[in-house]
Amino acid sequence: MKSEFDNTDSYKKKVLTVPNLLSFFRLCLIPVFMWLYCVEKNYVWTGIVLILSGATDTVDGLIARRFHMTSDLGKVLDPMADKLTQVAMLFCLLTRFPFMIAPLALMVFKEFFMGVTGLLVIQKTGKVFGADWHGKVNTWLLYAMMIVHVFWYNIPDSVSGALIAVCIVMMLISLVLYGRHHIMTLKEDSPNP
Repeated sequence: MKSEFDNTDSYKKKVLTVPNLLSFFRLCLIPVFMWLYCVEKNYVWTGIVLILSGATDTVDGLIARRFHMTSDLGKVLDPMADKLTQVAMLFCLLTRFPFMIAPLALMVFKEFFMGVTGLLVIQKTGKVFGADWHGKVNTWLLYAMMIVHVFWYNIPDSVSGALIAVCIVMMLISLVLYGRHHIMTLKEDSPNP
């Protein structure tokens, strides 16, 4: 008799799963909202596309967990779609809000650090980690901050600065927790001298 874990293992190496297709769809939305924001200056539709992107991110995670469709590709593709969406939208917002350089620069540093340590973890242990709670909170705060800036054309500097500061604090917390987790994993799996 097959258990739910057998079903999970059957999706581990699959490429064409519903969550993976949704992640790919999010990647396809990036040039759309960049064009809407930077070229068309249509902030309402930019916001709608960004909300759609965030919604598909939530849905693909729910489907992956509920139907045990978690795959190794999905563990890479999902966060990659998230980060590229966030970097692209922060870059767009930077054209109107100079202080967006702070979360953008921190995100680039964080993802570089996470990418390097994540590859070391995969190389040494063969483990591919999914998102932790703080990563999800960080993602939702960034989406919320970006959506507010897209829709609220004349957002006061004080409100904008406060929203950006909250995101920066959460990004730093997430960076420390992920970094600690990766480093501890590497130490645990390192051979004793």
